[in-house]
Amino acid sequence: MREENETELTEFILIGYSGRPKTRMGLIVFLTVVYAITIVGNFIIILVTTTDPRLHNPMYFFLSNLSFLDICYGSSSIPQSIANLLVDRPTTSFALCYFQMSGGAYLAVTECFLLAVMAYDRLIAISSPLHYMLIMNKRLCIQLAAGTWSIGLFLGVIPIYAIPARFCGKNVIDYLTCEVKAVMKLVCSDTSISQLVMFFTGSVTLLGPFSFILFSYLRIIVAIIRIHSAGGRMKAFSTCASHLTVVSIFYGTFMFSYLRPQTKTTKDVDKIISIFYGVMTPMLNPLIYTLRNQEVIGALRRLVGKKVDS
Repeated sequence: MREENETELTEFILIGYSGRPKTRMGLIVFLTVVYAITIVGNFIIILVTTTDPRLHNPMYFFLSNLSFLDICYGSSSIPQSIANLLVDRPTTSFALCYFQMSGGAYLAVTECFLLAVMAYDRLIAISSPLHYMLIMNKRLCIQLAAGTWSIGLFLGVIPIYAIPARFCGKNVIDYLTCEVKAVMKLVCSDTSISQLVMFFTGSVTLLGPFSFILFSYLRIIVAIIRIHSAGGRMKAFSTCASHLTVVSIFYGTFMFSYLRPQTKTTKDVDKIISIFYGVMTPMLNPLIYTLRNQEVIGALRRLVGKKVDS
């Protein structure tokens, strides 16, 4: 392949559901509803956790961070997916594709580490309740939150741009958006280094925080068992149930997609899974935390009550 052909690529063609008009129409309606719920649900959580003084503690500080992240995560893929479904042959520029790909990777990595930080917060709250506010002080919470967003940049974005990749004309992506796996398959230059870097960052991103979360919950279980009253044990476990549910959904779908062997028969499954973790997870998080958390529900009722009274 001539050198000039390696630099001719200016756009990508996203054929995720081209030629399937009924499926596209159904997905447009589905994604529109999901996106509306994502924005409204996460915005409500940010609103109640910042305006209600009773929720001004580390747990809800990290929850508001998660909600803001989910708004960004959903906005990075859903509007573009809807726009791609509206046309028969959706295209995106090379620069926009790389921006979307790196943005999605940044937010996904950040969420991995933020969920680990939230597990640490629950560990301190249950194992050392008398020293909880002293240990999880405002300064430490800000440092932990800033650290998760910084790690997302270091492990999610920098590797994508640091390793040079040449494309030799193949520009068809069988997804709705620019997925890292799909784009990297089109690279014609030697990908051994990039694959090694992606394997390393993927392992650190997924297995590192997930192992820490498992370790934290093992210690949490031990601490809960030591609580004498049944009511105290139930209250302690209920504060972790929402976070544990979110962790199971998020890490389960990501590990299923990225850590299993890739074959030709897994392509359709990968598209479904990519929709789930890129679209459904940001919507489910606020629903899980709202429906299972009486403090959030109470804060929402008080907020609505104030609006009605005014």
